[in-house]
Amino acid sequence: MQKKHRSRNSQSLFLMKELFLWCVRLRMNSRKLIFAGAMTTVAAALLHLWFLSHPLTVSSYNSLNGSMRPSQLSETLQEPRIYRIQHLPANSIISQNSSIEVMQSVPVEGRAGDSNGKRWKTDDKSKVIPTPPPPPPRSPTLSLQRYIWTLTPIEALLFAKKEIDHAPIITEDAELYAPLFRNISVFKRSYELMEMTLRVYIYSNGKRPIFHHPYLRGIYASEGWFMKLMRGNKHFVTEDPEKAHLFYLPYSVRQLQLALYVPNSHSMKPLTNFLRDYVNMIAAKYPFWNRTHGSDHFFVACHDWGPYTTVAHTELKENAIKVLCNADLSEGIFVAGKDVSLPETTIKFPKKPQRHIGGGNRVSQRPILAFFAGYMHGRVRPILLKYWKDDEDMKIYRRLPHLVSKEMSYIQHMKSSRYCICPMGYEVNSPRIVEAIYYECVPVIIADNFVLPFSEVLDWSAFSVVIPEKDIPKLKEILLAIPLRKYLEMQVNVKMVQKHFVWHPVPIKYDLFHMVLHSIWFNRLNQIQDPQSH
Repeated sequence: MQKKHRSRNSQSLFLMKELFLWCVRLRMNSRKLIFAGAMTTVAAALLHLWFLSHPLTVSSYNSLNGSMRPSQLSETLQEPRIYRIQHLPANSIISQNSSIEVMQSVPVEGRAGDSNGKRWKTDDKSKVIPTPPPPPPRSPTLSLQRYIWTLTPIEALLFAKKEIDHAPIITEDAELYAPLFRNISVFKRSYELMEMTLRVYIYSNGKRPIFHHPYLRGIYASEGWFMKLMRGNKHFVTEDPEKAHLFYLPYSVRQLQLALYVPNSHSMKPLTNFLRDYVNMIAAKYPFWNRTHGSDHFFVACHDWGPYTTVAHTELKENAIKVLCNADLSEGIFVAGKDVSLPETTIKFPKKPQRHIGGGNRVSQRPILAFFAGYMHGRVRPILLKYWKDDEDMKIYRRLPHLVSKEMSYIQHMKSSRYCICPMGYEVNSPRIVEAIYYECVPVIIADNFVLPFSEVLDWSAFSVVIPEKDIPKLKEILLAIPLRKYLEMQVNVKMVQKHFVWHPVPIKYDLFHMVLHSIWFNRLNQIQDPQSH
C-alpha cells in the first residue's frame, strides 16, 4: 500500500512538470505564467484531497483495539463503506476519560469504494444496512399518567391506594427532609399520585360574599387562602364533574358569620340552617352528593364555629370531609383519619403573606427558656399564668406589657426564645403554633384532644413538644429535662418544616396549599374500600 502512495505522488509531480514545460513551449508571458502556476497549485490541492478521501490502512489500529484479529481487520478494510450513525440511548452516561469507548460505539465509515480507490456498486444481498435501535422507552410517569386517565374516578382512587401501599422505600430525598415524616416513602408516593390523579370540581352555586369570596386577612385567613388558590388552580380543578375525585363546597364560615350572625344572640341557627338548605339544593340539582352521601365532598373552615355550622345536616356533619382549624376530638364532630386539621395562620399583609417569616436567632442568642403573651381566655391560659408568671427563665405574660414591648417586640421575644408556649384559647387551635415555626422557635403545644395539622404524614415529636394540660405545673421541669442534643435537633427540624406551613400567592410544591390538599386526598383514600377485598 505504501508503494501505491509513492507511485501516486510521483504521478502528481510528473503531471505538474509536464504542465510547466507545456507553458514554456507556448512562450507564455509572466502574467499568464503566474496564472498557470496558480491553476497548477489548485489542481495539486484537489488531487491531494482526492487521495486523502480514499480508504487507508491504519497501522496503529491494534493499539486502539487490540481485541480485533488481523483477519477481521483485513475484512473490515476490504468491505465497502457507507456513512452510518449509531444512536446512543438517551440515558447513556459516558465518563470524561472514555473517548476511546465513544469512538468505538459511534463508528463513522468512509464512502463506498475498493482498496484501489475505484468506485463500485454495493451488493444489496451481501451488505445489510442495520436498522436504527428503537427509541428509548417513554417516561414511566407519563405512561402511568396516561393509564390513570383511562380509569373512572373510583378506579383511579383504588389504584392509587394500592400503589401507596406498595410505595418504594426511600430514606432521603432532595426536596424533603426525612426526619420530619412518619413515613417519607408513603408521603412521597402519595404526593406523586395526587399530582398525577387528583381532579377537584368546584360548585359554582352560591352568591358572594359567603361563596367564592375569600377572606385573606387575620387569624381566620387560612380558609380564604385555600379558597383563593384552589379556585385559581388549573392543574387540579376540572370543569367536568364526571372526572372529579373530590367536590369542593366553596363557602367561608368567616363570611357566613359576618353575613348571618345576629350579634349577642348566641345562636348559630341562621348559619346552620343556611348551610342545610345549601347542601340540600346541591343534592337536588346534581347527582354527585347522593352518589356517595357526601363522602367525596369537602369544605374548609378556620373560624372557631366551623364544626358547629354543620349540625343541621347529618350527612354534612358525618360524611363530608371537614377541613377545620378547630380540630377537636372531644366535640364528637371532627373525625380523625377522615377530617383534616387545618393550620391556623395569621396573615397581616395579604399582598405579601410571607412577610416576617424566618430570620430567627441562633441558639446562642436565645436566652429565654420559654415565652407566651396573650389574652387569658379558655381553661388553659389562666393555669399557665398562675404557675409561671414570675419565673425568671420563662417570660409568661397576660399581654405583652407596654414597657417590655418597647425594648423587645412580640416577634423579637419569639426569635429570642428556645421554646414558644402554644396553649389553646376558647378552642384547641392556636395561630401561635405556626408563628413559632415561622420564627424557628420550638412550639410547646398544650391542648388536649387537638389533632395536629398534617399529623397523618408529619411526625410532630421531631419538631415540637406536646404537654398534657395536667402537666402545666411541671412545665419548666419537662423543658429542662430535654437534652441539649435533642433540642438542637428539634430546632433544626423547625427550620426544615417551615416550608410546609407557608402560603404562596402562586403555590409551589410541598407548600401549605399542597399540604392541605394532600391531607384531603390522603384521608379520602383511607375511607374508600376495594369491593374485591370483601
